[in-house]
Amino acid sequence: MAAGKQTPRQKMINLMYLVFIAMMALNIDAEIIRSYYDSTKALNETRMLTEKKNEKIFEKTLEAKAQQVPDTYAQPWAQYQVLRDKINSLVKSAQDIKVSLKKKSEFHDKDAQGKDIDVSENFAALNNNEATTEYFFKEGDENTPSKGALDLKSKIDDVRNYINATFGNNPQLKDLVERANKSLIAEYPKGKSPNEKTWFQNKFYHQPLIAAISNLEIIQNDARNVQSDALALMLQEKVDASIKFNSYEAIVSAPVDVVAGKPAEAVVMLGNYSNSNKINISGVSRQENGKGYASLNTSGIGQKTFSGNITLTDATGKAQNFPFTHTYNVIAGPQEVKLQQGLLLSADKMNVMYRGLENPVSGSILGADNSKLSLSAPGAVVRSTGPGKWSVKPQSGNTVKLTLSGTDPYGKSITQVFEYRIKNVPPPQGQMRGQNVLTMPATSIPNQTVQAAIPDFDFPVSFTVTEFMVRIPGKAAMLVKGNSLSDAAGLLKNVRPGDDVSIIEIKATAQGLEGPIKRITPIIIHVP
Repeated sequence: MAAGKQTPRQKMINLMYLVFIAMMALNIDAEIIRSYYDSTKALNETRMLTEKKNEKIFEKTLEAKAQQVPDTYAQPWAQYQVLRDKINSLVKSAQDIKVSLKKKSEFHDKDAQGKDIDVSENFAALNNNEATTEYFFKEGDENTPSKGALDLKSKIDDVRNYINATFGNNPQLKDLVERANKSLIAEYPKGKSPNEKTWFQNKFYHQPLIAAISNLEIIQNDARNVQSDALALMLQEKVDASIKFNSYEAIVSAPVDVVAGKPAEAVVMLGNYSNSNKINISGVSRQENGKGYASLNTSGIGQKTFSGNITLTDATGKAQNFPFTHTYNVIAGPQEVKLQQGLLLSADKMNVMYRGLENPVSGSILGADNSKLSLSAPGAVVRSTGPGKWSVKPQSGNTVKLTLSGTDPYGKSITQVFEYRIKNVPPPQGQMRGQNVLTMPATSIPNQTVQAAIPDFDFPVSFTVTEFMVRIPGKAAMLVKGNSLSDAAGLLKNVRPGDDVSIIEIKATAQGLEGPIKRITPIIIHVP
């Protein structure tokens, strides 16, 4: 201000100028406090979402796996429960501090009617730094943390130390340990303070209520994110150990030869197997698609036995062994039973025949030369494939009658008719990675290809996809030529988490099959 004697008018102008500056400063403070408040609310909402995800998805998945595969998941589940309880204690402690600070600062979230109070009515409380300083520093001395501050530090240290002690030597949980050591601290590493002050001084000394609440919310968020990381990594760590048994086959265990009038029993069950390379079968001639095939010893009459072992190796390299033994009887061949009469005919793969396919058939007469057998089938194409073996391709109708003719061991000509049902080939199924319903990130979809196959079909029929349509929510379906999804990359950029991507109107050509291809079923991709 100007020195010397001032007129009353000049004094009034100077006073108004000071009031104006003070009002501007108050307005700036108010905007900063509102911004802090909004950011803190957003942090709180994010933490709540993380807590729900941890509890309702990851935690329940890990618990279920611990019950289903205890050898693999029981220990991670037990370790996680201890970590969860420590994090819950830390989060609750920080929440209790926030409640205490708000109360001491006379901050009110809601009015008497339970309605939210606008932040503008809480500016004085949110700008108050007395409660924060009194709580975290003994008698307000910035160099002496209070008991409450040390208790909070103890809970932060407890979580971090448990993670280091429990997972520090596990390379697959390296990211979890690094995040905990970086975010769950209440003390700067030596020489790392940004201004030579302590962590508590920078976070809470003479800090307004809104800053203290925000810093406590960050501690809670960091703790919940570490918990989420632990769950995700524990599940990821064991994913290779969970061998996916995703193929099924009907298994019938029954005697091949039975004695007339004697009781006999067959055992029928559903087998579930996997083609994972982590499963090895010894004692067999070869292993294909998760199944072992053993050539039986038939060199002499009598009881025979073969045995082996199935080894399953989990992600840690631990091998589990499942030994097996099978006993069978070798009985007399045709020369020993040539006095028995009768014709035999069986379908090599099934008790029905498929239209448009070459169905392999075997026939024999006990004790006779099978090379002299003949087979005819009106309404079907019959082709010989060896002594006593044919390929039968039915054309029209619902049944086909196969006539087998030959000469028995006594030189007598015999003929017998066998009737089989004719079925159409099942419709192909659209597949991606061998599945028609699957889950994958949106960014992975353009890298995939579309296939078609008939599940669990024993005939050598294959398909080549020539075109298909891609449909996503809110967009028109897109036609793609060929079998690659790369051309739909632009459309797939619009996919959001929770969307379903549909692969429809799949067209393909068939190899090993005559006639038109039935409608190929669609593929559904869930985007997490």
